[in-house]
Amino acid sequence: MASQAPEDEAGHRLDGTDRQPVLAIVGRPNVGKSTLVNRILGRRAAVVEDVPGVTRDRVAYDATWNGRRFVVVDTGGWEPDARGLAARVAEQARAALDTADAVLFVVDSTVGATDADEAVARVLQRSGLPVVLAANKVDDARTEADAAALWNLGLGEPYPVSSLHGRGSGDLLDAVLAALPEAPRERFEEVVGPRRVALLGRPNVGKSSLLNRLAGTERSLVHDVAGTTRDPVDELVTVGGETWKFIDTAGLRRRVREASGAEYYSSLRTAAALEAAEVAIVLLDAGDPLTEQDQR
Repeated sequence: MASQAPEDEAGHRLDGTDRQPVLAIVGRPNVGKSTLVNRILGRRAAVVEDVPGVTRDRVAYDATWNGRRFVVVDTGGWEPDARGLAARVAEQARAALDTADAVLFVVDSTVGATDADEAVARVLQRSGLPVVLAANKVDDARTEADAAALWNLGLGEPYPVSSLHGRGSGDLLDAVLAALPEAPRERFEEVVGPRRVALLGRPNVGKSSLLNRLAGTERSLVHDVAGTTRDPVDELVTVGGETWKFIDTAGLRRRVREASGAEYYSSLRTAAALEAAEVAIVLLDAGDPLTEQDQR
């Protein structure tokens, strides 16, 4: 691990750098990645539902542990042989490795290492990144033996954890901090960030495509399936010499009280993104008549 740079009392590094290291969380669909993200953050930030494939984009969150700050990147299910939309989701998960300093690889210990897990493990071994292996869904002492079987993946010690109940999460986070470069100390003063712009509109009007065009990269997953975006995805964009944070949101289909499942939580996060924004851009499809959803 690199030596720690000197810091002032507020946790700012005296060498002028204050970069937070990035932890990418990867794994195949429905192993509990987003639930584990929420456990790390201590709040329900990532959309969770008991069906595979709820998370689709790379979504970054600020996290702290033991007084240190780092960034957690939640990703969609990584299936090496996926096709169609699932393949695009897997590409986003692979892209998360390009900006990560370490990887948290989540495996369902109740199922054991599948062929897909082994294929992802080989990619991670070739990446050269530090990898922490989380054996998820170890909800009690009786199932800890299932976690031990994951040594066979060749990624080192599996850390048994229950993302649902929090069991073992402290030891797992200690291992994460050890794998990451030295993280800056937690701040307690108010931090003024970039101006925030929310992209709003009903599904499939081109919000994600607009964010990608502004960012100059495939930042948000685009597909002709309506409702592809479920979690808010943000990107820093320079406009007129000033940095703005543009936030791609889930398409609004109906009122929050009428939604259910993943759509319900996506609607809540869209509402929160709007509340936190200084400017909202409402996108309409010029090829369609103005709808009741657009007006609402």
